[in-house]
Order: sequence, then structure tokens, then C-alpha cells
Amino acid sequence: MSKVLVPLAKGFEEIEAVSIIDILRRGEIEVLIASLDDNSLVEGANGITIQTDGCIKEVDSTLLDMIVLPGGWDGTHALADDENVQRILKEMDAKGKNIAAICAAPFALNKAGVLKQNYTCYPSVEEEIRVEGYQGEKSMVVQDANVMTSRGPATALCFALEIVKKLKGEESYKAIKEGVLATYC
Repeated sequence: MSKVLVPLAKGFEEIEAVSIIDILRRGEIEVLIASLDDNSLVEGANGITIQTDGCIKEVDSTLLDMIVLPGGWDGTHALADDENVQRILKEMDAKGKNIAAICAAPFALNKAGVLKQNYTCYPSVEEEIRVEGYQGEKSMVVQDANVMTSRGPATALCFALEIVKKLKGEESYKAIKEGVLATYC
């Protein structure tokens, strides 16, 4: 079974985090939700609190198939500043393992030096993370090498479905897509 880490920091975007967690679990992908500190409850940008499975400092990146960062500006800045998140991103990229980020979270990938030339993000964040050669991508989901990115809350289901496709294949992707009526993806 594929194993995916979703780190949460105070101020994360709830729609993105919950959509990712839900769709991946529907795809029978093990999802590990980790906080940045020893507090197992993390409050999102809109006051919704999520129970985590543990702390990021306890995560062994060798056991992961992918890391997925939800956005939310405050949460993104915390992910970008967290030494454990940054270490895991670098370790996974060095091994060619899958990395994904949505909305503002490509900012944290850029800080780790793992964001590729072709990416997408929330429009206002583009000015914060200029990567050499970036032309401005408006697609809902962009894949470049081992890094997948997406634009924001409204693209979260399509983003999560693309992660399922990458980790579990076309059949799982189609079944879940049909099951949740995501005909627009």
C-alpha cells in the first residue's frame, strides 16, 4: 500500500487538506497526517481543527511514497520554515520520490529547492516563488518530473485524483472520480 505524508501547520487551507486526505483514503492509500509540533490538534485557516496521527519529527521519509503539502498562507510559511518538512522534501527529491503541493504550498517547495521549472500555484503566490524559466501555468494540475502542483481550493479534488492516478493507476482514478461525481476533472 502506498504511504503519503500530509503535514499540517496552523493556518492550513481546510478544503485542500481534507479533499486530499479523503480522496487518497478512498483510493486505499495510507495517509499519515503530521503536525509540526507535539500538539496533535491543528487549526486551519477557517477555524476547523484536524486531529493528526503524530509529529513530523518522528516521520521516516524512507517509508514514504509521497509528501503532499496543502496550502493556506500561514500554514505554508510554517511548512517553509520547518526544518523537518524541509529535510523530508530534500530527502525525497534526492531519491526521485513524489512530492506535491497546492495553492500557496509550492512556496515551501521552492524554499527547499525542489520546485521544478513547470508548476502552478495560487496566482498571488507566483510573485513570491519565481523559478528561472517559469512562464506562468494556468492548468489545474501540473506535473514536472517528480513534482506535482495545483492552483487552489477549487482544484483540490482534481489534484487529489491525479495523485491517486499516479500512485494507484487509471482504474482507481476513474472509479473514484465517477464515485464523487468529479466530471469536471
